[in-house]
Amino acid sequence: MRDLDQLFLALQRSTFRTSFHLNARDTQYLRQKGLAVVLDHAEAFIADRLAPAVIPNEGQQTPMRGHPVFVAQHATATCCRGCLAKWHRIPAGRALNLDEQAYIVVVIERWLMPLLSE
Repeated sequence: MRDLDQLFLALQRSTFRTSFHLNARDTQYLRQKGLAVVLDHAEAFIADRLAPAVIPNEGQQTPMRGHPVFVAQHATATCCRGCLAKWHRIPAGRALNLDEQAYIVVVIERWLMPLLSE
């Protein structure tokens, strides 16, 4: 797991990662539901889609749109186990522990927070 300041500096240098933005519908959803509810959704998505040791559709388990968390996952490279290994130094091939899952939620939260004040 990485220091968040260093991680976000690295993400800002990636053309692909910086291409992700919430559309109006996702922004409205985030503001209506609130950050706490959206982060609850993030916890559930991570537990279901990222935490297992074996993921049948690895690399394709996170949609590109449809929920603020999905967009945030792609923007923060928390979308699949390959990206977690490359960007966050969380190895693939084993189940994520609770600390790793909580770290991913914190990364997503950091990306979403500024969008609440825009």
